[in-house]
Amino acid sequence: MYTLATDATPRSTPPKNEHEILHQFLISLGKAIDAKDAGTGSHSSEVARIAEAIGWAMGITGKEIRWLSMAGLLHDIGKIGIPDSILSKPGPLNDEEWEIIKTHPGKGEAIVRPVEEFGKKKSVADIVRHHHERFDGLGYPDGLMEEEIPLGARIVAVADSISTMLQDRPYQAGRNFDEAMEEILVCAGTRYDPDVVEALMSVREDIKHILPGIDR
Repeated sequence: MYTLATDATPRSTPPKNEHEILHQFLISLGKAIDAKDAGTGSHSSEVARIAEAIGWAMGITGKEIRWLSMAGLLHDIGKIGIPDSILSKPGPLNDEEWEIIKTHPGKGEAIVRPVEEFGKKKSVADIVRHHHERFDGLGYPDGLMEEEIPLGARIVAVADSISTMLQDRPYQAGRNFDEAMEEILVCAGTRYDPDVVEALMSVREDIKHILPGIDR
């Protein structure tokens, strides 16, 4: 059984080490990111929790699991560089607005890469940059495909999609948990890495329990 390090519940005792302090700060930063993008609620924390659960199921441990969790919290940090009029638009985006939205992974990478630990190969900066790549090569910003995409980014892509599908937006009602899972299954091998999807399905019941309100 795994223990998630991204729990946002306030603690009654002081942090035990610098990793815990950093996680608490990143949780706060994730909340700030979510507050900028209307309707996303606790999206960053949800993505981190789902990504970490998938990572454990795939045998990821040590610093790699920490990178995965941190990247989940920071994957949308580039949206601070996107105009509020686009992020808060109460309807579908036009082509020009969509192209602007597609710049947020690169902006996010630029923000986090100066942190030495985050800039290591396949670490947080790489995951943030590539979390919108697709397994079939039709994603962005670089059109990478299959194993060209860092594993952490392939995992965060799935976690991000689940959390997003569950959210209510002004122009679209959120799906329920089973509908979201079915959509992920349908897109295995095209949008998502089949191995990541398989790992997700192995912990789907755990995800229902670790994310309050996810099974609605």
